[in-house]
Amino acid sequence: MTIRTRFAPSPTGLLHIGGARTALFNFLFARHFGGEFLLRIEDTDRARSTQEAVQVILDGLDWLGLSPDAPPVYQTRNEARHVEVALQLLAEGKAYKCYCSPAELQEMRERAVQEKRAPRYDGTWRDRDPAEAPVGVKPALRLKAPRDGEVVLADLVQGEVRVKNAEMDDMIILRSDGTPTYLHAVVVDDHDMAITHVIRGDDHLTNTFRQIQIYDAMGWDKPQFGHIPLIHGADGAKLSKRHGAVSILEFREQGFLPEALCNYLLRLGWGHGDAEFLSREEQVQLFTLEGVGRAASRMDYAKLTHLNGMWLRQADDARLVQDVVQRLVAAGLTVSTVAMTRLAALMPGLKERAKTLTELSQAAAFLARSVPLPFEPKALALLTDDAKAMLGRLVPVLAATDFSAAALDTALRAFAEVEGRKLGQVAQPLRAALTGSTMSPGIDATLAGLGREEAAIRLCAAINGEVAADTNQLQ
Repeated sequence: MTIRTRFAPSPTGLLHIGGARTALFNFLFARHFGGEFLLRIEDTDRARSTQEAVQVILDGLDWLGLSPDAPPVYQTRNEARHVEVALQLLAEGKAYKCYCSPAELQEMRERAVQEKRAPRYDGTWRDRDPAEAPVGVKPALRLKAPRDGEVVLADLVQGEVRVKNAEMDDMIILRSDGTPTYLHAVVVDDHDMAITHVIRGDDHLTNTFRQIQIYDAMGWDKPQFGHIPLIHGADGAKLSKRHGAVSILEFREQGFLPEALCNYLLRLGWGHGDAEFLSREEQVQLFTLEGVGRAASRMDYAKLTHLNGMWLRQADDARLVQDVVQRLVAAGLTVSTVAMTRLAALMPGLKERAKTLTELSQAAAFLARSVPLPFEPKALALLTDDAKAMLGRLVPVLAATDFSAAALDTALRAFAEVEGRKLGQVAQPLRAALTGSTMSPGIDATLAGLGREEAAIRLCAAINGEVAADTNQLQ
């Protein structure tokens, strides 16, 4: 048997962090067992479903490296099949026509509440003679669910869960306008797609018991179910926009790497000993549902950011250069071939200090600028009259120095000794003059990356007090 999982989002909004984790778990589970990971777009809510939302889902999964093994299935295109199964259940006496009006159903619910009963459909048309049907009223189709016994679910995450059939009413499978309901369509699609394992949020757990009744009525083999806990904010409340980024593509814009986000999401509710930093290959090898906890997880952005920094330091320099260039250009900077060369030379040092691609781009922006540079307030404060005079004495020393990092380090240490200063007292004003910032790779590497001519131009501009009026780009 081929293991087949599916991710089934509704295109009525953005692909959020919880959905991304569900997709990841389904992907890893399928890969672990050499199976297939599929995507179904559940677009039956036609009023709210949009093609833009579909594209966001596809883009998000592609960015995360979770592309499905087959083209996506669109639920609305299977409507005729959903209707066919509903009519089969009706013909076999396992479903019936219900002629209750919305007003009657509302009255039924209100009466149940007054009598302190659960507001469920009371089965008015379950065994009623169809000849009593009101003229001109289009009926809905309801599943004739068993009233005795119970549904037992051996959930792969939650363990054994039981619900008495008496606690569930006869669910609608076909609305009075002839359209299938979501709960019915999902069962038919999962059966027809040969899904073997349904891994989804535990907010679907109550739906599962109703859907099992459809499987049983059709005599179909049921998939195995695993309901994973939801993700909450750090305060324990349901995750929302006030907790920070929610859309997966927001995380991309904020400078997180997809492998870092997947690594974090995997560890958010799943564990394997003390393992924290896991490659995709290791994730596939280790992932099983036995490692998923039953309690809700709490989103920790500080931990995600720390993990992202770890992934940044291991990322390929050429890849980071391309990403940074895109961000700099988007911010309105022109990145010349010379600037790209400087960026490539300094990337090993730049990425050691950044935790996100946004921070990395901010730190690298000075390489794409020309004088006059914009200065951070702290950097500008370092350029006192004394510091400028010292930098003036440093200019000819640098001009006579081989512009390799090693030679520059030696020259700067010798200069500091002659000046009677600590190396940092030379390096910090020098860094500010060269970059407009107080942070950069080692000062020797920064000088070497800029090159003799550019370093001299920047030093002279700083000494002469030339400062750009616009300091907003990437600050």
